[in-house]
Amino acid sequence: MASSASPELSKPKILNGPGDYVLEDVPHLSDYIPDLHTYPNPLQDNPAYSVVKQYFVHVDDSVPQKVVVHKDGPRGIHFRRAGARQKVYFQPDEVHACIVTCGGLCPGLNTVVREIVCGLHHMYGVKKVLGIDGGYRGFYAKNTVYLNPKAVNDIHKRGGTILGTSRGGHDTSKIVDSIQDRGINQVYIIGGDGTQRGAALIFEEIRRRGLKVSVAGIPKTIDNDIPVIDKSFGFDTAVEEAQRAINAAHVEAESFDNCIGLVKVMGRYSGFIAMHATLASRDVDCCLIPESPFYLEGPGGLFEYIEKRLKEDGHMVVVIAEGAGQELLSESIQSMTDASGNKLLQDVGLWLSQRIKDYFSKERKMLINLKYIDPTYMIRAVPSNASDNVYCTLLAQSAVHGAMAGYTGFTSGLVNGRHTYIPFNRIIEKQNKVVITDRMWARLLSSTNQPSFLSAKDVEPSTPS
Repeated sequence: MASSASPELSKPKILNGPGDYVLEDVPHLSDYIPDLHTYPNPLQDNPAYSVVKQYFVHVDDSVPQKVVVHKDGPRGIHFRRAGARQKVYFQPDEVHACIVTCGGLCPGLNTVVREIVCGLHHMYGVKKVLGIDGGYRGFYAKNTVYLNPKAVNDIHKRGGTILGTSRGGHDTSKIVDSIQDRGINQVYIIGGDGTQRGAALIFEEIRRRGLKVSVAGIPKTIDNDIPVIDKSFGFDTAVEEAQRAINAAHVEAESFDNCIGLVKVMGRYSGFIAMHATLASRDVDCCLIPESPFYLEGPGGLFEYIEKRLKEDGHMVVVIAEGAGQELLSESIQSMTDASGNKLLQDVGLWLSQRIKDYFSKERKMLINLKYIDPTYMIRAVPSNASDNVYCTLLAQSAVHGAMAGYTGFTSGLVNGRHTYIPFNRIIEKQNKVVITDRMWARLLSSTNQPSFLSAKDVEPSTPS
């Protein structure tokens, strides 16, 4: 994704304390720029915040990654708690911020953009905020637009992103040249794991050049596949919208004899949307996700289970994540990727629909109806719901507080219900996936009564949830 001249990632910033306490800290501008001036936080004179007791976060506040521990066990890994600090490293009139949205669409993008602009303006008095048009390549190949609270006032009511987005286009050197030439000193980057990988490279190049520029990431993935954080914004909205498709499939299935409602939802590598939508619905008879291999024919296979449900109930609903069952399809495009480096997937929903029809018409000589619903782009394009709007607001404000306090090279994220600053390396090291030997998947299996499709070799160690 990045240019060949991109710098390598620096070593993590680790602080140790008593009782095996570990703080995986985020970089700070003072780490590589000596003798920086600090200023009192303008929030202390803001009437909206002056009434809040202990509004400023203590310098030693941290949030544990794991809250379930044994009494004699180590305290474990912690992250720096997000929030306003008593001292800031930028004066409002010197701040020239920019915001960029990258990758696929997700509910809540406009809310995050709005709240960064409004947070900078109303909390810190920052007037110069630039919107980068069209993703990373917009830094060097597109127009920009100045943003203020009036310009973004109603954008949270719309889906998509007013800034435009794209995949790929990352060139570290060109992007940092543009940041330097424009006099930008705060960069807010909204995107998924690939985007955050690019943000880490931008931070490293800025650090190498010794620039006083804070780089803050806001993690965005509708699939909820970013590690460490509790969930990503837009996920709740996606599950809620998936419910509408499942509802429609259930109505169709109930209305016809031997009818199967098949719904494909997003989930390239992780099946969280499918799993949570299934648990919320209670109308789903089978949920198929990338983490849980399945097979079609033979004892215990999907076809046998479908036939059993049709004979017992006369209908059934199947939910499948887009990345499920890819190993069963042709391998013709398995090695191809898109501009963001994501593996191109074949349409498993259409494939499975045809396989089910062929099996029951040709092999079982059984008349069935099948209704296939693919709401993928409808889900991505809707505005965020109420809970996601609140979450987006807090993520954006946390990022603003962190940048103003001089932190850089971090992602703003929720860990165990607390907002934190997480170093880029933790966000990009792996993908968050459903653990099929975990309690949540067991809850799903008990809800749908589907076979696990598991053999002993498929089982991985589980963690409590």
